[in-house]
Amino acid sequence: MRSRDRQYSILNVLILVFSSFSSSAQLQEPYIWSSDGNSYFFQNDGAINEFRLTDKSRHVWVSSENLIPRGKTQALEIKNFYFSADFKKVLIYTNAKKVWRYETRGDYWVFDFSDSSLKQLGKSLPASSLMFAKFSPDGNRAAYVSGHNIYVEDLGTHAIKSMTRNGSRKLINGTFDWVYEEEFDNRDGFRWSPDSRAIAYWQINDSSTRDYYMLNTTDSVYSRVIPVEYPVAGQMPSPFKIGVVQVNDNHTVWMKIPTDQKNGTYLPRMEWAANSQELVVQRVNRNQNETDIMLCNAKTGAARPVYHEGDKAWIDVLSEWDKDYEMGGWDWLKNGSEYIWASEKDGWRHLYRISRDGKSQSLITNGNYDVMQISLVDEKNNLVYFEASPENATQAYLYRCSLDGKGNAERITPASEPGTHDYHLSPNGKFALHQFSNYYTEPGGEIISLPDHQPLPGLKGIKQPEPKDSSASNISFFKITTEDGVHMDGWMQKPIPFDSTKKYPVLFYVYTEPGGQTVKDEFGVTHCPVYPGDLAADGYIYISLDNRGTPAPKGAAWRKSIYRKIGQINIHDQAQAAAEICRWPFVDTSRIAVWGWSGGGSATLNLMFQHPGVYKTGIAIAALGNLETYDNIYQERYMGNPLETSADYVKGSAIHYASGLQGNLLYIHGSGDDNVHFGNAEMLLNELIRYNKTFQFMEYPNRTHNIDEGPGTTEHLHNLFKNYLNAHCPGGGR
Repeated sequence: MRSRDRQYSILNVLILVFSSFSSSAQLQEPYIWSSDGNSYFFQNDGAINEFRLTDKSRHVWVSSENLIPRGKTQALEIKNFYFSADFKKVLIYTNAKKVWRYETRGDYWVFDFSDSSLKQLGKSLPASSLMFAKFSPDGNRAAYVSGHNIYVEDLGTHAIKSMTRNGSRKLINGTFDWVYEEEFDNRDGFRWSPDSRAIAYWQINDSSTRDYYMLNTTDSVYSRVIPVEYPVAGQMPSPFKIGVVQVNDNHTVWMKIPTDQKNGTYLPRMEWAANSQELVVQRVNRNQNETDIMLCNAKTGAARPVYHEGDKAWIDVLSEWDKDYEMGGWDWLKNGSEYIWASEKDGWRHLYRISRDGKSQSLITNGNYDVMQISLVDEKNNLVYFEASPENATQAYLYRCSLDGKGNAERITPASEPGTHDYHLSPNGKFALHQFSNYYTEPGGEIISLPDHQPLPGLKGIKQPEPKDSSASNISFFKITTEDGVHMDGWMQKPIPFDSTKKYPVLFYVYTEPGGQTVKDEFGVTHCPVYPGDLAADGYIYISLDNRGTPAPKGAAWRKSIYRKIGQINIHDQAQAAAEICRWPFVDTSRIAVWGWSGGGSATLNLMFQHPGVYKTGIAIAALGNLETYDNIYQERYMGNPLETSADYVKGSAIHYASGLQGNLLYIHGSGDDNVHFGNAEMLLNELIRYNKTFQFMEYPNRTHNIDEGPGTTEHLHNLFKNYLNAHCPGGGR
């Protein structure tokens, strides 16, 4: 999604920006607002451009010709870019390679506007080995991670200095191990001090964390073992340390953060506390139901708690609900004397002002709704912008309210645009990049002024939703009430053509766990990514439902009712809802299918095994069959420590219900899955064999959790899915 030169469409630019945002290698925004908020920078056709909102003009800041290294003929491919604080230099991220899920290691180059020079960082280090490079606040140096160590490079002399030297696969400096990355969204593990004199960083010690051994059997005639440090549920958290290293003399002070030596402790967030003397950290206990905010003296390491919170179930770290925090950040007010904190302690996710010493707190947002994401803290105008949807948990809108908590929240999104909205506000709060869609309106982007929410004059606005498009759509959203009185949101895509006098098969798409919400009012929500064709044209009713425990904005009680009940309450709700749907006159109860991936694969197995009278065909991909095999952070957060709650793990694990299989099951897994390990597949196979169950199994050799590596893999998976569904749950009305 990039704009064209000269006769270009800013709408196209905006749509390109949003598309890139979802797959950003560094998990940061692929556009950058100017410091005054009156323009933003984006990359297009190999160049870095500025779009000025005040006069709607475009300017090339760095051309592709500027990005041709000396002795080369081709320009660097821009994966992402980052300006120095004074906008006199820009970091170019290129040649990116994947680390687990995301391409977070690669090469970095610095373009200096003062002399138009282009120089590579870490030139003496291995290619594509640099991670999370960032300028010092004064712009004179850059720091990065390579090979589990932190380096600082002088941008004048390009002399490289190692800040740490003991890094290894088991002792990780400045970044994280698999489980911190996957479950806390921790990737970038170091922070420059505001005065550019020191770097604070995580050190993760995985020496006591056991390896899971994956086996590569295809790249050589001899198999090769691939170890992954992976603490399963019941294993102690990997020990952490927070160090502050002085750049000039490499002296490190370790923060004296108390930890639970018996059970273990997590530390998912760390930032400089609005000055260069203190750090602020979030400490979380092993069960993840208590959290402490602590201030640490960067010179002495002394740590003191300033705020505590507990929950009967669990406490989400901010990145669990607000993706802007994935790469760090802390919202300070009043020159660092207060900060904004999100809490569900009153039953809804609301924002609070907490004093630096923790002695005072006040509610900012108020009402029976969840804050879904913070869009902007505009302290100058005493406002906070946020996304919420008080009336419909499948949608998202922009609101604002006073930072002092006075008055009611004001909806900024027009009432004429029902659906899902995404906003990226300028620092001054005057503009926003806005994207909108709903199930019958294709995604559109625009640049709007605030608070009037009007497209900038002379620029095309989004397509307004048309009621006639809604009535003409074969997609509809509905609510269903189960026998237990649970109200669930769902969407349904009907066949084309549809004859209400006939009966049709139903394919349910499930996820069901706290990690994802499937029922969202956005365009394309009913697209089945593994079906190569058109489910509607092939005569299928396609349905998805959000049960209790999914992360919908319906209050803490809804989300946390699943605590210690994964594999139970979510499966119960889904089956009860399916039973209600089976009463619809146009549903063929002999042709009920269900499919899901990862947690959805787990749900598919449980639904097939626990409710064989409802579900006749299931396709489970990369499923977790045994809850005890998954990582400690995710599984213990929602299920408790298995040393204390082992019975709940048994009740929630599909392998303990394998004897209940009666229908048609296709089970698919990649042997190189570092997330849900292949051992799950073999454990489940043993149980199905034990009970003499007939099923089909497909292993994809050395493929990961995504099952998308290697030539032909995606096409093969899609055809396998379609052929099995068509054969065992044929489409069409009868």
